[in-house]
Amino acid sequence: MPYKPLFLLQHVIIQDRVGIGTNTPDSALAVNGTIHSKEVKVDLLNWPDYVFKINYNLPTLEEVEKHIKEKGHLENIPSEEEAIKNGISLGEMNAKLLQKIEELTLYMIDLNKKVNVLQVNNDKLIEDNKLLVKKIEDLEKK
Repeated sequence: MPYKPLFLLQHVIIQDRVGIGTNTPDSALAVNGTIHSKEVKVDLLNWPDYVFKINYNLPTLEEVEKHIKEKGHLENIPSEEEAIKNGISLGEMNAKLLQKIEELTLYMIDLNKKVNVLQVNNDKLIEDNKLLVKKIEDLEKK
């Protein structure tokens, strides 16, 4: 009985390009289909820890809101239309998403500081109010 593979691997090699499921590979490896892997490693040149540098220009939340209202997406993140048309680079997108996470972290730290100040002020107001209520009660008793 002759060997029959369960599937036929269709691939093409053109000028140092390999295509799987495509006859026209447009990069070193082009796959028209799902890639299953335990890990993917992407080499990057720039990682967004610059967000934590003192000279980083963190946009205000008002600026972020304005950009979203005008453009319909976050700044430096491709729109849905761009992503569908051009695809996305996973390494570049991971770096951009990390930049946004780091920016959100800075916003949260700032908000936490403000909440802590408000809590201290609120606690003081509560104590002052208790004292004033007691003084009023004492005055009313006289």
